[in-house]
Amino acid sequence: MFSSLVLSLFFVTGCASNPQVSDSAPDQGYDSSLDSDNYDRFESFNRVIFSFNKTLDRYLLRPLAVGYTWITPDPIESGIGNFFGNLGEVNNVVNDLLQWKWKQAGNDTGRFLLNSTIGLAGFFDIAGKVGLNRSDGEDFGQTLAVWGVPQGPYLVLPFLGPNTITSSLATPVDWVVDPLANPVSFVDDRQIIYGLTALKFVNLRANLLDAEKLISGDEYSFMRNAYRQRREYLIKDGVVEDDFGGDFEGSEDEAFDF
Repeated sequence: MFSSLVLSLFFVTGCASNPQVSDSAPDQGYDSSLDSDNYDRFESFNRVIFSFNKTLDRYLLRPLAVGYTWITPDPIESGIGNFFGNLGEVNNVVNDLLQWKWKQAGNDTGRFLLNSTIGLAGFFDIAGKVGLNRSDGEDFGQTLAVWGVPQGPYLVLPFLGPNTITSSLATPVDWVVDPLANPVSFVDDRQIIYGLTALKFVNLRANLLDAEKLISGDEYSFMRNAYRQRREYLIKDGVVEDDFGGDFEGSEDEAFDF
């Protein structure tokens, strides 16, 4: 399961990430015209769900993540993260193609094939060592934005955490593409799939434990603003407008060093 903390902190930890492979794509339709009031027009509802997700995280997901980190050696934890990141390349490739990002699609396809074979099902990020760097990731919500669909108001969902109206409607498409969530999965045993899914989110939550100290002020507002900025960053492939009106492209960091 997701928590609001896990999803929102992607902005905090992820804006300085690997460079995207440059492609020509249609104008990207991030709906930046919404002011703060209109963007969070469902604030009363959102705060209630945020509180629910936060409680769930505090008493379930975070303790699991702390225990997982304590008992799992760092190389194994890193390898598990690589494994799930490799599965995510399937969704990346599909949305790369839908966004006409041919070079990125080739990069992500190469990553998946190389890491799935030589990298032992993705446990080792061999592709990163040969110059096929991991991208920030794609989803169908980003694809809709590239197609010009406005993102709409901010919406916090139970378990799923921060979303917009459009990204929440796009989520089922991502589930269909996800090798773990897809009904025609590569694993027949549903118990194994449930176990892998739980491990995926515990591993993800564990990776964000150190980022909690970055939260300041009203936590709800911090998460909302972080999610909005992260979403814009992803939709525009790292090119965002700075306070002086110019374009700023995220710095280049190696996301995997395993």
